[in-house]
Amino acid sequence: MPISNGTGLGFLVNLVIGFGKDSGDHEFEKPNDKNALNLMNSCAVSMLEHFPDIVFAYGVSDEYSFVLKETTQFYQRRASKILSLSVSYFTSLYVMKWKEFFPGKELKAPPSFDGRVICYPRGKIIQDYLAWRQVDCHINNQYNTCFWNLVNSGKTEKEAQEFLKIIGGIHVTLILQGTQSKDKNELLFQQFGINYNELPAMFRKGSCVYRDKVEETVKLDKGGNSIKKTRNKVVLAHIDIIGPKFWSEHRYILEEE
Repeated sequence: MPISNGTGLGFLVNLVIGFGKDSGDHEFEKPNDKNALNLMNSCAVSMLEHFPDIVFAYGVSDEYSFVLKETTQFYQRRASKILSLSVSYFTSLYVMKWKEFFPGKELKAPPSFDGRVICYPRGKIIQDYLAWRQVDCHINNQYNTCFWNLVNSGKTEKEAQEFLKIIGGIHVTLILQGTQSKDKNELLFQQFGINYNELPAMFRKGSCVYRDKVEETVKLDKGGNSIKKTRNKVVLAHIDIIGPKFWSEHRYILEEE
């Protein structure tokens, strides 16, 4: 059955969720494995290159949200078809690209991805959804950075969890008092000597994949001057998508020309 906002239209978000419990078999670095994340990013770039109806993708950890344009008629907007095709294609990419990012490590088990397709009626709601995912990325990364530093310093995983419950209680108190993010970062610095803002942006902000408008020289005229043409190029970036700046500068992503 087609999925829409009641008018036959609406943005579709195809959420692909992966690896999960199998990641331990491959001994990924904790809290973040750069190669594993870049493998996911490479698969996402290939998804946008292969499926023109995908206008934006946001990834964190082992999941990626693919946004299909508002007027898409991809597979007649049938959620089951979209999901099965995208998950199978993404999984195939993951297997094909594995050696590129882990040349000395074999896949110990077939990668498995699941997902779901959701319809959002307006671009603003899509922005809110993506902002929520990026906020979640920050919260989880901050927690996991604390957790694995505690474990690596000698605590058991249970001891680390109990310790973070106490830290979590402090965070709740600070938030209720109106404390800003910088105070939470200071708490992380005091406990582990880590400046949160100096961690790689990919860990803190997640990964965005979209088509950017770039100018490229296509040929030279008789006088040797460059003749340029604007084209869409799929790019990967680790940027803020919570505030309005990105969306105001890239209106074309959600507003079809």
